[in-house]
Amino acid sequence: MEIRRRALVIAVAVAVVASVARVAAAATSYTVGAPDGLWDMQTDYAEWVAARTFHPGDNITFTYSRELHDVVEVGKAGYDACSSANNVSAFRSGNDVISLTALGMRYFLCGLTGHCDSGMKIRIDVAATTAGPTAAPPPTTSAAGNTVAGAGRGALLVAQALVGSMAFW
Repeated sequence: MEIRRRALVIAVAVAVVASVARVAAAATSYTVGAPDGLWDMQTDYAEWVAARTFHPGDNITFTYSRELHDVVEVGKAGYDACSSANNVSAFRSGNDVISLTALGMRYFLCGLTGHCDSGMKIRIDVAATTAGPTAAPPPTTSAAGNTVAGAGRGALLVAQALVGSMAFW
């Protein structure tokens, strides 16, 4: 019985780690405006976005001079009006990494006066992943009746805890 339990724990841990590896490998990081530009007033962001497809798990990085620009996430109304008044969040590091965690539209602009009106705004459509390897497998139930998430940020920690707990059996 004890051998079966350990074998099941190892199998679950391997499955979880494999799922995390597939999700991590599928995520893409984009530098806004690259390779020809950055977060500035010269880059054509509509053209840049049109050449890419964004999915949950991807990251976008805004690289810019902190003295000249910022990044403000706004809703659609703020984007359309070039207004950062009711922003979702604001960034000012000069190297802001933003995770695209959910499906839907995300709107960003430079909040400095006149910059958005000059074209310094970007709309990111986070689309569903169509490829099979990045889809999360269904949860797995261990012999003890615990549900183990198939993928996600905590999956690797769960797998490590399961494997680590074997030392106490």
